Amino acid sequence: MSSVTSGWYARLDHVCPDRVEQLERWLDSWEEAVLHKLPIAATMPGSWPTLPAGLISDPGAVLEHLLARHEAVSDGRSPRGAYSTPDRMVRAVLADELKGHSKSTKEPPATLSLAAMPPGFRAYAEKLNQTALSGSEEASEGAIQAGEITRTGVPIPFCDPAVAGGVVPSSLLRIHTSRCEDLTMEQAREDTLRLLRGLQISDPSRIAVVCARRRILLVLARSGLVDLQGDGDNQRIGRKEVEEILETNVVQVDALRDNWPWQEAPRLLVSRPPWLRIKDRFRGHPEGSELRKKLSRSLRDTTEIDGSKRFTALRGNVNLYRLYIERSLQLVRDGGKIRIIVPDTVLREKSSVALRKMIVEQNQWVSSWWFPEPQRIFPGTSQGVCVIGVEVGGKTEMMTSFGPLRTDDISTKTGLDNSSPFIEMERGPWSVWTDMTWAVPRMPRDDFSRRAVLKAIGDLADQPRLGEEGNWLNPSDDPIRVRVGEIDQSKWSTDIDSWNEDSDGVPFIRGSHFLLEDGRVSIRHPAYDASIEDGATERAHALWSGSIEAKGVSRVACQAIVNAQKERRLRWAVVPPDCVLGNSVNYLELPEVVLDGLAEEHGGVDQGLLSLAEQLNSDALDLWSRAWAANNNVNNYEIERLPLPPPSTDGALNYELRQ
Repeated sequence: MSSVTSGWYARLDHVCPDRVEQLERWLDSWEEAVLHKLPIAATMPGSWPTLPAGLISDPGAVLEHLLARHEAVSDGRSPRGAYSTPDRMVRAVLADELKGHSKSTKEPPATLSLAAMPPGFRAYAEKLNQTALSGSEEASEGAIQAGEITRTGVPIPFCDPAVAGGVVPSSLLRIHTSRCEDLTMEQAREDTLRLLRGLQISDPSRIAVVCARRRILLVLARSGLVDLQGDGDNQRIGRKEVEEILETNVVQVDALRDNWPWQEAPRLLVSRPPWLRIKDRFRGHPEGSELRKKLSRSLRDTTEIDGSKRFTALRGNVNLYRLYIERSLQLVRDGGKIRIIVPDTVLREKSSVALRKMIVEQNQWVSSWWFPEPQRIFPGTSQGVCVIGVEVGGKTEMMTSFGPLRTDDISTKTGLDNSSPFIEMERGPWSVWTDMTWAVPRMPRDDFSRRAVLKAIGDLADQPRLGEEGNWLNPSDDPIRVRVGEIDQSKWSTDIDSWNEDSDGVPFIRGSHFLLEDGRVSIRHPAYDASIEDGATERAHALWSGSIEAKGVSRVACQAIVNAQKERRLRWAVVPPDCVLGNSVNYLELPEVVLDGLAEEHGGVDQGLLSLAEQLNSDALDLWSRAWAANNNVNNYEIERLPLPPPSTDGALNYELRQ
């Protein structure tokens, strides 16, 4: 979000500090603008700050942002972290899902012109075509009359269990109204009622539900399908009738904990649920700790009618979006479709393994769209974004993974541009690559780099893992563990100082001391390199004078947080016995039998550790690590799961990824 736009919200808080009043007055201004066909800037309260040009054209985005700020503050969080869901992204998702349901009367494209066929074959082909088209039209009309789909191609019931400000139903109605151009006004009116009655929209927030209802009403009024000031006619629906339908079909329900209020299961669910960890809820609330415990306990104790637990994929630091994915799989009927916009960490993080297994092993995972962090799909946040597409029930044999995607790959007409990069994840190789955790690899965009990554994955997938017991490096039952450096830099900051040879203390090594030069990694610290100039970055925060003592043994360590744009993700080096490590560094805790084996093989422990570090710095392992990284942090479990081929085969795995 631009500074001009964010500044407008800050100025609005000064003249109208009540955020519920902000929402109400914005909706009133929007309705006035629709009634009189004016820009919303002309109908806003006179005391409000002048609306920036970037906000004039999309009242819905402003509504979403105002609501997100209100919800954040009511939770005890800062409104600065609030952001709205881009309408363009939602329209692309809907366009992709609904393109197979278009009811356009245009003649379908033919693979061979009938005019090019001999007369006898032409007559036969024309008869077949007419029979096929007639059967298709009869089937479609039957589905429409049965309440399974609208004339504009929207499967119903249509569901959004976390509607927030109404961006999903609003985008859906825009597609619906554009397709109504092929219908008569009477048919459009009838079909709009069919769609409204087929909505199943909910949100746990009463304010969100009120906003969503009003937004739906205004979108339809602007399209000429609703009469805001009258009872309607044979071409427009009266306001009262629409409001009565919305009171029944857009309701305040906590989809995670409450019973679903509709009997008929949805055929299509599209949603952008909250991206919020339970531990971040109520963060600034005076009773935040107790509220978080209560929420967590309530979610874990929620059961179905038969007494079974509702959520089986609760793992680790629970994020609400994962629970919404699992709940959506429960709500939608077999054969129904789900499209959910979530953070891209769901594709690779360890805490989502149980959820991914549920998607793959009990359903048909059809597709995933992956937008990496730098694309900034959501204004105001750099979070990577993913759109997962699932058909409920069935079995996953192959999933198409699109990515990395850019903003210009998004099309509000077709979903994604035809040139968007993708790979097809076949179940057999996919299970081997991930040990059936069904993680989805990060792929480079260009073909050369993609081939290098796929080759590295294919060659390394069957190799023993670093943390496994009984492998070539570690024949013992004690596994190799990955530990975080012993010094918490924020907690012990008073004991960390710039390096001075005359000061008492020991070398303090952090991530910036790992130097990559000419393809080799080394430790560049003033304690071991006197040529480092005064004022250099390596001298700052390089001295430890606290009570924690050095380990007294050499260790193989890894830079723990690496910018995604750097040359390598993993940088391994051997650190000397007389230093301490900051918590931006990980190191290997090796069993005695491993140290003994390295010493025997290489003529000394330090020589053996250097050999191990060199192997861990291989190009193949770096490609592997990039592909399966959940985020920029190098997690301990990720290191423990690194494949480690015996040294005799490592030379064959020396790939080069051109930057």
